[in-house]
Amino acid sequence: MVSASRSVEVHDLAGMAYAPALEVQRAAHAEVLEWRDRADTPIGRLYLVEHVPPVITISRRPESRQHLIAPPGALERAGVEIHETDRGGDITYHGPGQLVVYPILDLNRLGLNLHGYMRLLEQVVIDVCSAFGVQAGRDPEATGVWVGEEGDPQRAKVCALGIRVRRWITMHGLALNVTTNLEHFSLIVPCGLAGRPVTSLERLLGDDCPSMDRVKQCVCATMAGALGAELLPARV
Repeated sequence: MVSASRSVEVHDLAGMAYAPALEVQRAAHAEVLEWRDRADTPIGRLYLVEHVPPVITISRRPESRQHLIAPPGALERAGVEIHETDRGGDITYHGPGQLVVYPILDLNRLGLNLHGYMRLLEQVVIDVCSAFGVQAGRDPEATGVWVGEEGDPQRAKVCALGIRVRRWITMHGLALNVTTNLEHFSLIVPCGLAGRPVTSLERLLGDDCPSMDRVKQCVCATMAGALGAELLPARV
């Protein structure tokens, strides 16, 4: 049995708008920070969510807003919101059919630095893709998880990453396209990478695409293995 100090609480937020989900993260960050000096507390929480309504999030990078290229009226017609965010990275899209994972983890207790944590998240997604028959990997020039041959200009991103670390506790995380409406990515330059396509498990696997529930289960189990932690159900 893994001790409570090497465990992670899992919370499934189902469908939730971006702003309230961000407030959930902030509250969790404060609580995980309080756990740091208490014995037998989890090392953090794992939040799973599909953002409804769909949303374009823009980071604080000065150039990020220039990567919003939707023509006038397109966002309203598509029902897509815009929200500023305090994560790293550039501009991205979240919506139904995309599994967004927000790990709120104490890197001090995990013994991880920022680089190691980012590579861990990428590897979790690579392993999840492999479990469903998709060969994915890293790109030496861009954060995230990609499919296709390295160096191929049509190499496509299946998962975006963007995090924030404050007092060595993480926020934000990863967004894995499962059955995402990929047309909505045409409203932006995804992650500020012009000419780099975006894909999904559905596009890659067709009728063999796993359900969102199966992907959630696989992500949680793979994350637990990567962290060497036990998953705990959310406390009521």
